[in-house]
Amino acid sequence: MRVLRLLIPVLFPPLCVGQVCFDRELLPEIARREAHPAMEKAGDGPDRGYDLDYHRLELSMDPAVRAISGSVTHYFTALEDLSTLDLDLAGSLIVSEVRHHGNAIGFTRNDDRLSIELPATLPQAGRDSLTILYSGIPPSSGFGSFVQSMHQDAPILWTLSEPYGARDWWPCKQDLEDKADSLDVLVTVPQGQRVASNGLLISEAPINDGLVRFHWRHRYPIAYYLVALAITNYVAYTDVVALPEGPVDVLNYVFPENLVSAQQNTPDIIPQMQLYSELFGRYPFANERYGHAQFLWGGGMEHQTMSFMGGFYYELLGHELAHQWFGNMVTCGSWEDIWLNEGFATYLTMLCYEHLQPQEWPNVREERHRIATSAPDGSVRCTDTTSVPRIFSSRLSYVKGAYLLHMLRWTCGDDAFFAGCRNYLNDPALRFGSALTPQLMEHMEMASGRDLDEFFADWYAGEGYPSYTITWTQLEDGSGQLEMLQTTSHPSVPLFEMRVPVLFTDGSRDTTLVFDQVENDQVFDFRLPFQATNAVLDPELNILWGPSTVTKVPVGAFGDPKPVLYPNPAGNSAVLYLDDDLQGEADVRIVDRTGRSARTYRSSIKSRELQVDLFGLASGSYVLEVTTELRTLRMQVVKL
Repeated sequence: MRVLRLLIPVLFPPLCVGQVCFDRELLPEIARREAHPAMEKAGDGPDRGYDLDYHRLELSMDPAVRAISGSVTHYFTALEDLSTLDLDLAGSLIVSEVRHHGNAIGFTRNDDRLSIELPATLPQAGRDSLTILYSGIPPSSGFGSFVQSMHQDAPILWTLSEPYGARDWWPCKQDLEDKADSLDVLVTVPQGQRVASNGLLISEAPINDGLVRFHWRHRYPIAYYLVALAITNYVAYTDVVALPEGPVDVLNYVFPENLVSAQQNTPDIIPQMQLYSELFGRYPFANERYGHAQFLWGGGMEHQTMSFMGGFYYELLGHELAHQWFGNMVTCGSWEDIWLNEGFATYLTMLCYEHLQPQEWPNVREERHRIATSAPDGSVRCTDTTSVPRIFSSRLSYVKGAYLLHMLRWTCGDDAFFAGCRNYLNDPALRFGSALTPQLMEHMEMASGRDLDEFFADWYAGEGYPSYTITWTQLEDGSGQLEMLQTTSHPSVPLFEMRVPVLFTDGSRDTTLVFDQVENDQVFDFRLPFQATNAVLDPELNILWGPSTVTKVPVGAFGDPKPVLYPNPAGNSAVLYLDDDLQGEADVRIVDRTGRSARTYRSSIKSRELQVDLFGLASGSYVLEVTTELRTLRMQVVKL
């Protein structure tokens, strides 16, 4: 939604659906908040000529029956002279009537599009409302947009609309930019069932024929895919999170058979919410509450203020809670930028380990590093938004997206990184709206003072990761040189320009130096207060990298145009450091003192280095013979 504004109910007459007339007190009571300034269109879809202001869902459902019936009312504002209102709704659902101020009006269906003919053209900036009456058996797409199942002989029904499944069960506008300012959900179910939805539970009222109606009210802007329902025989309890600005209730709807285990695990949300509030600002929906509703799924879904949970384990709790900031309050403006939702949520769970369970932090960091580099290709930017598996790629959208943030933190520094995140969330053009990657980049640049064009070109749009071949040497006075060569796993990025940390140690002392690589085969001077015996690339895993080597070479070998074998004498292996003339494939022959070939093999020269295999050879002196297309090189090697 480009303009977030206050709704004024008195502008709209009461609406009637069937024999039920909406009372004015049930119309939107928008929280008293300032209107947000206009946000430039972030996505690539048409706005259809209108902005949605309010949804009211009045539904009848039974968790034992896979079906839906009821009505949905939309309030909307014309962005131009408007004669037709286009909505998304699965073609298998039956629309029996569309009402405009109590009168039936015309509509047409075309596959999954519902086009409603307004009785008169609504002028630009005009506001109006209408109600769609519908029923049927919803299809199920994506991750199961409308699911009916059983848990321990009890029926359950739930929705999960991300990314394109909202239209499967309610007439909506599937536009990531157009958030309605407000929502009411009223669901009639058999007695003994509970309904979970967004916002605050306003009433739970018995009605005739053994039915009960639940009324949920939400007074924050909400994206279409975050509207949700779950219905079963839930039991409820509440955890309370103490925050400096006041407590926040966490309402838990769980299966009766899982009550005890849930009560043991859900309190983990308390320090997690306190941490996120400290780092990124108070829980965004604190004027209402947060909650969990259990459902039969392998993961979780961050429905606004009420995450649906397949379980209550530590990382899932932290992930879905993190979405309330990143994904719900500020939503990706295009599925191409889903990492703004999932990368952030994955990284915030990593922060939970770093801050709350530091003993687990190294293992978690190492695991994420391994996953992100487990394949040589793939960008954080989603390149196929028609593919649900690609949108929600665990390696790219989640883990590599999280590691992009970890590297951004390394690049900008902690203070600038967290300040940039807070500024992004609090930007009046984005807060409770939607955003794209360039808007995050802009806030990070302003907070850090760094130009991040190259960083995002490499790590967001580019594919793969670097591998490093590092050689270094040190003189007796402590001065030294380090040469850094980089190969990339994918041709889309010729060089990842990065600040590369290397730890030097003598066994009792260590120092980490950072080398800012901006070109390949770059040589750096350094000085240490001790004679280092070993060096380790990026021991804290601040950056992503693939198979790499860090090798100390003799002083004479560094920068020497002549080939050097090191070490020599050698144990089971040695490295031949070559000049630029020797490249590609090489035939290797190791000849003993009698002139007999002790070993022959073919190998590749990588980054001007050739691995020499001496394993299994008897101790003694040999001649190493290396032949390429250009020439043959011979030198002596001593096997220890």
